[in-house]
Amino acid sequence: MGLTKQYLRYVASAVFGLIGSQKGNIVFVTLRGEKGRYVAVPACEHVFIWDLRKGEKILILQGIKQEVTCLCPSPDGLHLAVGYEDGAIRIFSLLSGEGNITFNGHKAAVTSLKYDQLGGRLASGSKDTDVIIWDVINESGLYRLKGHKDAVTQALFLRERNLLVTSGKDTMVKWWDLDNQHCFKTMVGHRTEVWGLVLVSEEKRLITGAADSELRAWDIAYLQEIDDPEEPEPKKIKECPGIQDTPESEDSTLEADDEKSEDRILSCRKAGSIMREGRDRVVNLAVDKTGRILACHGTDSVLEVFCILSKAEVQKKMDKKLKKARKKARLNSANEEEDPETSVSMTLQDEILRVAKIKTSAKIKSFDLIHSPQGELKAVFLLQNNLVELYSLNASLPSPQPMRTSRITIGGHRSDVRTLSFSSDNIAVLSAAADSIKIWNRSTLQCIRTMPCEYALCSFFVPGDRQVVIGTKTGNLQLYDLASGTLLETIAAHDGALWSMSLSPDQRGFVTGGADKAVKFWDFELVTDKNSTQKRLSVKQTRTLQLDEDVLCVSYSPNQKLLAVSLLDCTVKVFYVDTLKFFLSLYGHKLPVLCMDISHDGALIATGSADRNVKIWGLDFGDCHRSLFAHDDSVMYLRFVPKSHLFFTAGKDHKIKQWDADNFEHIQTLEGHHQEIWCLAVSPSGDYVVSASHDKSLRLWERTREPLILEEEREMQREAEYEESVAKEDQPAVPGETQGDNYFTGKKTIETVKAAERIMEAIELHREETAKMKEHRAICKAAGKEVPLPVNPVLMAHGNISPSAYVLETFKGIRSSELEEALLVLPFSYVPDVLTLFNEFIQTGSDVELLCRCLFFLLRIHFGQITSNQMLVPVIEKLKETTISKVRQVQDAIGFNMAGLDYLKRECEAKSEVMFFAEATSHLEEKKRKRKNRKRMILTLT
Repeated sequence: MGLTKQYLRYVASAVFGLIGSQKGNIVFVTLRGEKGRYVAVPACEHVFIWDLRKGEKILILQGIKQEVTCLCPSPDGLHLAVGYEDGAIRIFSLLSGEGNITFNGHKAAVTSLKYDQLGGRLASGSKDTDVIIWDVINESGLYRLKGHKDAVTQALFLRERNLLVTSGKDTMVKWWDLDNQHCFKTMVGHRTEVWGLVLVSEEKRLITGAADSELRAWDIAYLQEIDDPEEPEPKKIKECPGIQDTPESEDSTLEADDEKSEDRILSCRKAGSIMREGRDRVVNLAVDKTGRILACHGTDSVLEVFCILSKAEVQKKMDKKLKKARKKARLNSANEEEDPETSVSMTLQDEILRVAKIKTSAKIKSFDLIHSPQGELKAVFLLQNNLVELYSLNASLPSPQPMRTSRITIGGHRSDVRTLSFSSDNIAVLSAAADSIKIWNRSTLQCIRTMPCEYALCSFFVPGDRQVVIGTKTGNLQLYDLASGTLLETIAAHDGALWSMSLSPDQRGFVTGGADKAVKFWDFELVTDKNSTQKRLSVKQTRTLQLDEDVLCVSYSPNQKLLAVSLLDCTVKVFYVDTLKFFLSLYGHKLPVLCMDISHDGALIATGSADRNVKIWGLDFGDCHRSLFAHDDSVMYLRFVPKSHLFFTAGKDHKIKQWDADNFEHIQTLEGHHQEIWCLAVSPSGDYVVSASHDKSLRLWERTREPLILEEEREMQREAEYEESVAKEDQPAVPGETQGDNYFTGKKTIETVKAAERIMEAIELHREETAKMKEHRAICKAAGKEVPLPVNPVLMAHGNISPSAYVLETFKGIRSSELEEALLVLPFSYVPDVLTLFNEFIQTGSDVELLCRCLFFLLRIHFGQITSNQMLVPVIEKLKETTISKVRQVQDAIGFNMAGLDYLKRECEAKSEVMFFAEATSHLEEKKRKRKNRKRMILTLT
């Protein structure tokens, strides 16, 4: 058998041209001890950390495949939790940029992430309507909370109590008691989806934002647990004097708080509403860490900022109000003799003041706040048009004016990139969108030039790479000089959109095709402007070819004898360049041909159409060699790799595919974009491909030296499909659990299945080795001497460990977050061996915490079978004794260590106080010395 044809693999090299993607939220992060300078922004599957002061990208948290949908920094500022489109959550270290912890529990996109006050627990809400509480330290799930009927929009931990409050698109706000994981209260006072909620005023007030222009406020009263068991009625709490309710709307009547059993923990009562200026739904509602500033925005470009007054400030305000009212009453009753009785009622507007409106340059997608002790408020915005802006305002002033302090713009276009080109030296990449052209350095991915332009549709570098030509939607040709970054000339070329351009192979001119049904030929020329003596480049039209249909695409053959023109009537017409006589018509596509290219030797032409097919034709007779079903949506772009018959296609199905035009083979698929791909460019050397998509990202793909063999590629594809199907199979049923309900926090993935297989292999190896040892002993006894025992190569590879130690190593090797799910897949036939081994391990005191966790989980899920199995009774009895004693030992050790750490902390504090006073004294002496010196200087001068 001959050698199979080898191709070289292209791999993803970089993502650039993207500042922030729309699906996730922007957050401030603390880096190098600085707050308010760095922000984390979702960027397709990655997270970019931007320095707002310098406008530079300083760190990339690498994602795998799925888009980022949610970000949340940990309270200590060292970690960032990232939620993805497929329901996975990863926790990245901001110091190293590595994501070491992964949680798989949700079946749909993560919509909300929140840490508790200490950062030990993480609550995640998802589109699958579940809320899961994760233990970040132990890297495992604690429990799943089911109850919402639609996507969860927000989840908040309470600081003082072990409670959680969640809101959803099902119009509900639910309160959960985390001690026994049940929903003890559902607030039904909303008519529409609840898009956000925040806790303010020391967690005594809840503010919710829905799909109307009201922000509803709810007073929360926490009730004490009843001391007397014989007293059935919970104690009512006294109303605060001086505070009268605002007239309640009809939606709060549903919140009628009859003191029921569910109100043992807290009661909620509507306190009133604040009217927003926006008429649409609340998109984001947030409060800063101090709880003083509340802000929200709708689907427009205005952020409304409110200030929540403290009790003292409210009292002061009410006193002033009362004084005014009394004065007014006195004036009114000057005629009457009796002293008037005056009282003022406090409204919600007295407690929550409207401070300012921040108007951004485009629609807001998300924002984050940081409030400094000096009263300065910083608000950072991720905007719809691939832009990050930072505004600051001083909320303590009477009428604060927001100021834009910085913006990140240079790293990307405001709209989708419609055309890409490579320079002849493979170094510069041109990208052009609706308003600007950018020139990028391919190796550093830095933007070198940004030039304003009209809506660009096609482009190329003029030979010599000093100028570029752009074809626009209005039918103009724009000629730019790269050295100065200026527009040299605008030429009206076509009456409609200029869809396509092709540089002539002799590099003396080019051809353009437009929506005015004309193909025009242009030559480069040097002209002298009136004002200057120097010559500059210009273009002049030489010929016109008028056709019956709109021209969508034009392409020269490499020998410059033929010109292929794609028309709106779904055909491609080929003409002779010299005489413009008709040569061939290529028909067969059912929808218009959007893209085409001719191979380097002029033998083949490949056409890509909106009918999702690619056809390969011979240019000698116009015969169709093969029609390939290429993409699941329109084929948007097609380019041959220089000096080969391989070509790339880009489709609206988010994929780029490479094909072989000789063997009609699909070689590889480049996946990475999350939206439609508009265009791509192949470098003249064929080593690089750049693609642009509706997700605003530009991606660079690089040709490696790694050979790609088609059979292996197909095999890998089949394996990936199988792994995906394994993960989607039904979850194993747990006795007593109804179908469809899963209260475990994990999710079956290919990793958990592999982990269970590793455990099974380890136990089987242990069984075999134990049997071998018995045989060996019998042989030694029969022979009357020691016979050498053959060692298992697997155990030898692990450093000649015993079979039982190998089983323990296997358990240790499983990720903490996947452990439960792996044990759930493990068949019961292996459980007796596992329990016997656990007894041995716990007796030696190794990894007690891990083993107890596995043991309790196995007992939970196989309770019935274990208790009914007489063989396992003595094993369980032994386990009971050893586990209790060993757990006590571990507890004692932890208690001792904590006491020791407390002692060390006190010692350090005492030392630091002494140091502090010593430093203060030395500072004072230094100041005195400086003052004396200054006096001496003044005396000498006088």
